[in-house]
Amino acid sequence: MTKLITLAASAVFLLWTSAASIAAPGDAFANFPGRWTGEGRLGFKDGKTEAVTCRATYFVAKVTGELTQNIRCASPSGKIEVKSKVSEAGGVLTGTWNELIYNMSGELSGEVTKAGFRVTVKGTEGSDLNATMDILVKENRQIVEIHFNSSTLLGLTLLLGKSTAERTSNAAGN
Repeated sequence: MTKLITLAASAVFLLWTSAASIAAPGDAFANFPGRWTGEGRLGFKDGKTEAVTCRATYFVAKVTGELTQNIRCASPSGKIEVKSKVSEAGGVLTGTWNELIYNMSGELSGEVTKAGFRVTVKGTEGSDLNATMDILVKENRQIVEIHFNSSTLLGLTLLLGKSTAERTSNAAGN
């Protein structure tokens, strides 16, 4: 658990001390679209932690402006897969959140912050899910921090970078 906290603290420090790249008001999803890859730690309530390698993809619907988030991670003992759909209005976030491997689902609510998002997830359909998720984005780096308050999982901390092809495409204005 100490390694998980140290990893998160180091990542937050690095992200906050780098140059800012904050989306303009009304454009909260501007820095997200594309493929992100990286690694992190998955913590379990029994105290065990595991290294994970992850891929996150983000898509913004042209008509509705809704953000779709897909995070897939693999560890030595298994996988975790999160799928979210998020809408934003006036800095307020709403949507759905699903973890497919552990079969947890919930309604998402939160806010846009200076560096990304902060959301709370409450279980639906008989799920006891209770979680928080922070996403910090600066240029081509992203930190995802999920804390579970009511499952066999304790937390997931990810350090992700936007794929080279995505950075090249975005820099070219495509």
